[in-house]
Amino acid sequence: MKHKRNILKLSIIICLMVIFCLIILPLTIVSLFHDEEEPLQPLPKTGTIDIPEYINVYRHSSAITESVKFEDYVAGVVAGEMPSNFEMEALKAQAVAARTYSLSKIIRSGDGGNPDHPSAPVCDDTHCQVYRDPIELSKIKSKEWMDTGWPRIISAVDATKGQIMYYGEELVEQPLFHSSSGGKTENSEDVFVSAVPYLRSVDSAFESAAPYYDEQVKIPLSEFSRKIKNTHSDLDTKAVNKSTIKVLERSSGGRVASLQVGNLTLKGREIREIFGLRSANFTVSVQGNTVLVTTDGYGHGVGMSQWGANGMAQAGYSYTDILKHYYTGVEVY
Repeated sequence: MKHKRNILKLSIIICLMVIFCLIILPLTIVSLFHDEEEPLQPLPKTGTIDIPEYINVYRHSSAITESVKFEDYVAGVVAGEMPSNFEMEALKAQAVAARTYSLSKIIRSGDGGNPDHPSAPVCDDTHCQVYRDPIELSKIKSKEWMDTGWPRIISAVDATKGQIMYYGEELVEQPLFHSSSGGKTENSEDVFVSAVPYLRSVDSAFESAAPYYDEQVKIPLSEFSRKIKNTHSDLDTKAVNKSTIKVLERSSGGRVASLQVGNLTLKGREIREIFGLRSANFTVSVQGNTVLVTTDGYGHGVGMSQWGANGMAQAGYSYTDILKHYYTGVEVY
């Protein structure tokens, strides 16, 4: 009996060895070679966000909220924010930036709107983005523009349809842009409050065609003192003179970070706002009884320079090259 049990055990062991050799081992070998020949594909990027079909837009002139097809809204923003005769790759970059900004506004507003226009996440002026619909454009622009300029903008929007910017697979919430930087953009915290990782100071080397360069503003010294006194009552106007008006510090992008005026230290952007300067990238001097301010660039200087984008496009860069240059570390998909 014991002999029979030993024979049975031996038979089972032999069967298991046969199964291993004939079935399991070959499958294992095939699997190993398969992995070497066809490595596992990376996981698809996560965090992609569905583009809505419509967006609510608050119209300031009529005080009415309109429901607009999302891509039509993007086209209206590109028409309102960038010249249609810019290079196609620059127009595409503007379309992606405008689309990304609009989507971030929708997500941020949730079921409501913006505090300044609660019925809609975006409006039609510079508070959000300048938006013009075809009817408005036909009144503002020439027939030739509607026949040639408008189709170029539609083409740029269609070519990038659905494409938005991500940073670390999160939607870029602040794809800011401006007309021209004067040669270098700004870190966000040097102009606004927060440091944003994709809004870093970068060179903007292709702005030679930008129109706002070395613009001079002459302000009588008495008017200079008076206007600052209107917003800063603690200014001692008697202390304002040639030796007490000077730049103290500049930002990474070259804009005036701080400026001495008499007994006060002011921010460059404060001077820009008080005197309606095109940029905080300026020099200042006093000549006799006149304050001479010379500015470079137009706008806050954070994010994409539109004239710089056009210059890059003329130099052969693609719209994704442009976006990745001005928005550090982003991906477009």
